[in-house]
Amino acid sequence: MFAEPWEAQAFALAVKLSEKGHFTWKEWTETLGEELRSASNRGEPDDGTHYYAHWLAALEHLITAKGLIDGAALELRKEAWANAYRNTPHGQPVELSTAHSIENNPNH
Repeated sequence: MFAEPWEAQAFALAVKLSEKGHFTWKEWTETLGEELRSASNRGEPDDGTHYYAHWLAALEHLITAKGLIDGAALELRKEAWANAYRNTPHGQPVELSTAHSIENNPNH
């Protein structure tokens, strides 16, 4: 069902946030549907290979729209993970630490 661990984590996060009452499942399905329609309108193929990327985009949209995270804070966190990934030796687990955080990187 999931090609990568992050896909399962994104799935579980959407389910848990809905269970906790941060948004209804109807809101979730509408947001995901909008994201899938937008992808189709951009000409992206509907072959299922990017389904969880759209899932994640929908989740990011919904949590910022609901005020669960500030958009700027979300972007900083995403860049911190990207920075951690770029600086982690091949074969090692990627971990977010203060050493990889954007705030502590003089190049950003």
